[in-house]
Amino acid sequence: MKPPMVSVDDYAVEAHKILPHSILGYYKSGALQEITLHENKEAINRWYIRPRFLRDVSKRSLATTILGHNVDVPYGVAPTAMQKMAHPDGENANARAAGKIGTAFTLSTIATTSIEEIAKSAPDTLRLFQLYIYKDREVTANLVQRAEANGFAALILTVDAPYFGIRREDIKNKFTLPPYFRLANFQTDDEKSTLANISSGGSNINEYVKALFDPSLSWEDITWLTRITKLPIVLKGILTAEDAILGLEAGATAIWVSNHGARQVDGVPPSIEALPEVVKAVNGRCEVYVDGGFSQGTDIFKALALGAQMVFLGRPLLWGLACGGEEGAYDILDILQTELDSVMALSGCATVKDITRDMVIRKEKYARL
Repeated sequence: MKPPMVSVDDYAVEAHKILPHSILGYYKSGALQEITLHENKEAINRWYIRPRFLRDVSKRSLATTILGHNVDVPYGVAPTAMQKMAHPDGENANARAAGKIGTAFTLSTIATTSIEEIAKSAPDTLRLFQLYIYKDREVTANLVQRAEANGFAALILTVDAPYFGIRREDIKNKFTLPPYFRLANFQTDDEKSTLANISSGGSNINEYVKALFDPSLSWEDITWLTRITKLPIVLKGILTAEDAILGLEAGATAIWVSNHGARQVDGVPPSIEALPEVVKAVNGRCEVYVDGGFSQGTDIFKALALGAQMVFLGRPLLWGLACGGEEGAYDILDILQTELDSVMALSGCATVKDITRDMVIRKEKYARL
């Protein structure tokens, strides 16, 4: 009898057995030598938790808020592309799982399920829409209008992708979106929907981005976006204090620290290392979120201690999806809930607000005490 899967890593191992080689390569790979991909996780391990004891933790709550919305846990589902490659229910399954656990789900622009389908499938889930800006601004404006009309709560503008990074796995595999899927947010049979299915001899998704995404974006485009929507705008992909400040000045509501799953520039800081710099720079003027390498409750605890309001997870939900659709995705979120509740109880924190900066310390600093 196969032992039960009790961790995100267990699901990852099983998903690696299930997924076709090219699709697995797309989901798991990072840029170039994947140094930052590995560092995302290793850097989390360089932070130690400093638990406090003899505090009343008999009653605990993991609840918090994001952009004024109540959520039951301080972590959510990050945007990942083309989820139907992992399971036929794709983004619908992840959105419903997020709703069941009581947290936010983020839909990618380049999803295999449309804005409208997600709104219908998961009407009670807090839904965020991740946005890329296309060269054709009418395409972008249409996506924004549809997100508003279908009850999405915010726009998550990815700022770190004027082009996609060099992912050697995708080049070797000549990755393309399988022909039985479409980029569902584009309802016409033109290149916005079909180009991702056409083999270019290398990584087709990179060719898609090169052809259609606007590499000329500047901070002025954030201001343009604020003029065409009433939704709050979160800037995803920020890694420096300087860009966090510029983002706020341009009209962003919140900052999302991310290195795009280590898929853009190999050698940038792990997300958890960039987090304190950004938190310090915004100085309480906005919420700060983070993603990148987080896969267990202790990881989330550390990010919250370093100032993140929410922690988002991408690949773990893909592994859950691959192993069991909505049930697998929910299991991932439930495992994280159990683990985070445990570390909070054993570290003297009855609520998320009790997790403070003095409860983590860098490994090398601890050694010098």
